[in-house]
Amino acid sequence: MSGSKRSILVAGAQGVIGQAAAKHFSSLPDTTVYGLSRRKIEDLNGVTEINVDLLSPGDVEHTIAPLKDVTHIIFGAYMEKDTPGERSTVNVSLLQNLLTVVEKNAPGLKHVTLYQGGKAYGADLGPFKTPAREDDPRLMGPNFYYDQEQYLRESQSGKKWSFSVLRPEAVCGYSVGNPMNLTMVIGVYAAISRELGLPLRFPGPEAAYRALYQVTSADILAKAAAWAGETPSAANEIFNITNGDYFRWQFMWPKIAKAFRMEVAEPIPMPLKVYMADKAPLWAKMTEKYGLKPIPYDHLVSWPFGDFIFNSAFDNISSTVKARTHGFHDCIDTEDMFTQFFDDMRSRHILPPLD
Repeated sequence: MSGSKRSILVAGAQGVIGQAAAKHFSSLPDTTVYGLSRRKIEDLNGVTEINVDLLSPGDVEHTIAPLKDVTHIIFGAYMEKDTPGERSTVNVSLLQNLLTVVEKNAPGLKHVTLYQGGKAYGADLGPFKTPAREDDPRLMGPNFYYDQEQYLRESQSGKKWSFSVLRPEAVCGYSVGNPMNLTMVIGVYAAISRELGLPLRFPGPEAAYRALYQVTSADILAKAAAWAGETPSAANEIFNITNGDYFRWQFMWPKIAKAFRMEVAEPIPMPLKVYMADKAPLWAKMTEKYGLKPIPYDHLVSWPFGDFIFNSAFDNISSTVKARTHGFHDCIDTEDMFTQFFDDMRSRHILPPLD
């Protein structure tokens, strides 16, 4: 967008997706970034922090209405609920409350980026058609992905702004307290195993160890959001966005172990939610011993999310051909991504050093 200015409103800027997006956009010229979050945003230089409760229409109106220069919305906000119906209700409300105020007060709105994921194809339910394509038929609702998308399509009809839907899988990046952060699960699990003198053992069944899988770097996803927001052919379209490669844990796991200078043992189904529940005192000792950032153990990682990923005993792959044919070509080798992430977490004093 050379020669013109844009103002990016990132909803959920403290999450793994939103934080990467805010960081990426803040590095671009002629770009203002507003980061929305219910809690304090950390480690985001160049981003204007805005604390707002997106479930409160009054708070959204009071806080967001003054932002009349917004040109792009990056919607990464999410609230977990117990049932699909509850998830749809609350997450559509988050989007609706924000978009209603921005549309009314920011006449220069050009684009909205919405994130979905593997649940759009039934990855949370069991084996599904692979490689998944954007034009695959929907599943039975309720599904908050579908409901948010439907709301966007209806709201956009006849308007000057457009939207794009991006579908990553198992987003990997930095964010503390985010419930869906695979790299933090692996990093903390490996660090604790290493401290106990144990080999790095895959904590899921043999079938999951050998199934094809894919992940999405939060940095790649951020670049995809920037691309979609400025590419006419991406308007009102859905795109699968992954690192661009596939892998099996049986071959990736030894690479991860190498990054921690650990031996590998054969996989054994071991629910992390159960076996990591008593490790808070150990992590506290490790925090003091290695001078780590004092993050509460229960804010550091979500073990149930790790259990969900490591028990996916079927192929989980999607086609990224559509994004490539529309002009998005960024990719990263997943092995390199993991290595870079763990090095970064050590430099941030989130994970212990190797020496």
